[in-house]
Amino acid sequence: MDMKQAHLFDKIDLQLIRTLHTLLIERSVSKTAMRLGQQQPAVSVALKRLRELTGDPILVRSGTGMVPTDVGLQMLGPVTHILQAAESLFSPVRAFDPADASETFRIAASDTLDPLFLPSLMARIKSLAPGCRMEVHALSAQAQYAQDLGQGLIDVVIGNWAQPSEELHRAQLFEDEVMCLVSQKHPAVRRGWTLEDWLACEHIAPTAAYPGWRGVIDEHLDRLALVRNITARCAHFGLMPRMVASSLLVLTTGRQYCQRFLHGPEALPGLTWLPCPVEFPKMVYYQLWHERSHASAAAKWLREQVKISAAQLPHPQTHPQT
Repeated sequence: MDMKQAHLFDKIDLQLIRTLHTLLIERSVSKTAMRLGQQQPAVSVALKRLRELTGDPILVRSGTGMVPTDVGLQMLGPVTHILQAAESLFSPVRAFDPADASETFRIAASDTLDPLFLPSLMARIKSLAPGCRMEVHALSAQAQYAQDLGQGLIDVVIGNWAQPSEELHRAQLFEDEVMCLVSQKHPAVRRGWTLEDWLACEHIAPTAAYPGWRGVIDEHLDRLALVRNITARCAHFGLMPRMVASSLLVLTTGRQYCQRFLHGPEALPGLTWLPCPVEFPKMVYYQLWHERSHASAAAKWLREQVKISAAQLPHPQTHPQT
């Protein structure tokens, strides 16, 4: 390292690197300040220092927001690696005390989960680690969530896949069987249905979560060379049971999800469930995480809370009730 490089290196600390990483991700001085728990003027001063050190604006105005320059985009990879290396250097030996912790935990989850699961997990973490922040994100494409896990933007991904990504660590949370949620007025409740009847029914399904997304139900039907008659799609899975209750639509999903709308506080009048005439494999829900956080004490604690919350879910009832 020559004298000029050494002089430049002396002006860089890990907090400055962390601020740079957050600026490139958030693309906003105010959001960066909020995420780092700093005052906005302090982040502005750090950005000015970074601009002086690099000789580049790093972030520039675009419409009502800001975007990274080409140099800024090129810096994202190396900055991420520096932070990952710093975390791996200390995380294996640092104890994690949830009562005194102030981490931000970021979870990406499928909204087809049991509707009690995420509220239960949120309550558990806020009770055991009151100083920690929780962020629940929508599930994105596999390539995107793998990248987000690798860059530390997400800590854990929770969902159901026929074949989870092999490049990520995973742990099974629970299994569920496929059932059909229908209105009590649906003709099949009275007379039953054949495979042909079921395929011809009006089905409701989630809007594609990302380009190319099919979902485990239609992926399995594709393998059987079967096509169901999807006449309605909705981006909000939690609204679908109400839509089914007031129509002849069929919602095919996990029994555990269905039963929340048939029993207990969330029960909706006019709903029942039917067995599906197609034999589906069990829906298996996993939590996935990256090697980056595998040894982190805080991340290990988070994954344990996810596991406990999943284990405490009420087991699905065996027989349909209305």
